[in-house]
Amino acid sequence: MRRRQGSSSDNFYEIFSDMALLMLAAFIFLFALILITAQLQGGGKASISRYELEDMELELAEAKAKNEQLQKEMNTLAGTDVNEQMQKVLASAGMAKGKGKKDFDLFVSGLRKLPGKDLHLVVDATGSMHGVTTFLIPVLRMIAIRSGKHLSAVSWYADRKVGTYTGTMGSMFDHLMQTAPFVGADETVGHAFQNIPNNAPVPGAYLLIGDEPPTDTVYYSKIPAPVFTLPLGSSDSSTKYAYQLLADRTGGRMLELKFQ
Repeated sequence: MRRRQGSSSDNFYEIFSDMALLMLAAFIFLFALILITAQLQGGGKASISRYELEDMELELAEAKAKNEQLQKEMNTLAGTDVNEQMQKVLASAGMAKGKGKKDFDLFVSGLRKLPGKDLHLVVDATGSMHGVTTFLIPVLRMIAIRSGKHLSAVSWYADRKVGTYTGTMGSMFDHLMQTAPFVGADETVGHAFQNIPNNAPVPGAYLLIGDEPPTDTVYYSKIPAPVFTLPLGSSDSSTKYAYQLLADRTGGRMLELKFQ
């Protein structure tokens, strides 16, 4: 279920693209098969009847029509205004209007102060975050878009395990929802930042997103870039203190996003 929810809100471009490619492949296959059959008929070697050939031609026409429709939908998406795209993402996270939108806009103003050109997202993937996975991808996507930075990598941590992905935004988020455990109880932030610099180039800034304080030792001086923190459990004083300390010690700042 988690895989399906992440994919539906994140990869709508990729989904349409894959569907269009599949339809195009079917169209090419049917077209080639008809040509081969026609040549065989001309040489007196046909094993397919005229009626079967007519059925294949009908399927070819249907495949062509579906492919053209998918291409039109892809072109419509590609021509959509960026603000309109972001509003759709906000709506899927229940933050398109009212207090939720206001809080998000306040958070975005802090995002634009991240240094450098690249942003590396670091996401808490312990069991306490399982409940937010339904809107996690829309929020992460909005963070990447609104920050104005190039999203260079996405990492997760849980129980002294770390996963880091690079590539396109869609593929990174897809891998996150596919392979991040979202189980476990150890918020091993220190262990994560010991390993993450070895798995991806050092960015202009890291953005740590989680809901509980670290359960291990964080060696602040060894983290190679400022860490901006976003405590989703900001009502928890211990989480807020730990995230503020991490930001202060690394030259970052703590940001807030309230879902109300």
